[in-house]
Amino acid sequence: MSVVLIGDVARHSGISARMLRHYDRIGLVSASGRTTGGYREYSDEDMRRLLHVESLRSLGLSLAEISEVIDDREFDPAIVVTRVVEQTRRQIVQAQELVHRLEGITATEPRSWDDVLRTIHLMHRLEKSDASARQRLALRTQDADQRDLPVLIDAMLREEGEDAAGALQWAIARSGDAAVAVLADALVSDDPGRRRRAFDALVKIDSPAARQVIRESASHPDERVRRRAIIARAEDDEADSMAALVELIRSGQGDVDASDALAALADRTGLIDVAVNVVAQALSSAEAPARRRLAAALVPYPPAVTRPVLESLLDDEDRATALTAQYVLDSHGAGESP
Repeated sequence: MSVVLIGDVARHSGISARMLRHYDRIGLVSASGRTTGGYREYSDEDMRRLLHVESLRSLGLSLAEISEVIDDREFDPAIVVTRVVEQTRRQIVQAQELVHRLEGITATEPRSWDDVLRTIHLMHRLEKSDASARQRLALRTQDADQRDLPVLIDAMLREEGEDAAGALQWAIARSGDAAVAVLADALVSDDPGRRRRAFDALVKIDSPAARQVIRESASHPDERVRRRAIIARAEDDEADSMAALVELIRSGQGDVDASDALAALADRTGLIDVAVNVVAQALSSAEAPARRRLAAALVPYPPAVTRPVLESLLDDEDRATALTAQYVLDSHGAGESP
C-alpha cells in the first residue's frame, strides 16, 4: 500500500491543503496515518474516497449531502442524481429570470441609480399576484415615461389575465410605433400566448407600421394570428386576400367574420363578380360541411350574380347544402324548393 503526503495530494488533485484539512476536521475524508513529524498520510483507500467526494461535489451536492450518502451502502444514486437535476433546473430558471430582469433594466437606458430603482419598482408592481391590481396599475401607466415601454411590453407579453393584458396593450398603444418592432419580434415566439398578445397590441396601435406587420402575418403558422391578419388585409382593400378569406370560410376558421370581410371587400372594390367566382371555385372541391358554409356566404351578393352558383347546388348530394342554397335563393326572392 502506498501513502501520499497532504502536499502531494494537493498538488496532484488540485484540492487545496486547506480544503483537505477541512475534510479531515468534519470527518469526510480523513488521512489514515501520520508521519513522525505529524503530517497527514493518505492511503490508496483514502485517495479513492477523496475522488468519490470530489465526483459528488462536481454533481452539485453540498458537503452535508455528501456526508449523508457516502457511507450509506443502501442509498440509491439515481435518487441523488434526480434531486441534483431538479435543483440545477431551479438554479437555471433563477439565473434566466435574473438575466431577463437585468436586460429589462438595460432596455430602459437608465442614466442614474434613481432610474434603475424606479424601473425595478415598476417591475415589482407589475408582478403582483393579483391580476386586478396589475390591471389598475396598467391603467394608471398610460401616460408613463417612454423609457418604461420595454417593461410594459414585457409585462404584457407575460400577462395571462385577459383584462390586465388588455389594459397594458392600451398603455403600450399610446406610445405608437415605438413598440412595433418589439411586438413584431414577439410574433415568432414559441409561446402562443405571447404571439397572440403581441398581435392584439399591434391591432390596438393601428398605425401604418403596425398594420403593415399585421398584413405580413397572413401566412403565420398560428391560426388565430393568420385569420385576423387575412381579415386585416381585406379591411385595407387588398383584393388578393379574397382567396384566403374563402379558404377561411371553407375551413370553418372564423368563417362568419371571413364572410363579412369578403362581402365588404367586394362591395368597396366593386369586385363582386370576382368574389362570387372565387366562392364558386372553392365549392367545386369542398366537402359537404364546407359547401354549406360557402353557400351561406353568398347571402350578401346580388341575386343576378349568385343565382347560377346557387341553382347548381339545388341537387347537391348533401341535403343540408341543397337546403342552404334554396334558403339563400329564397332570401333573394327567387328559386324553388329542391
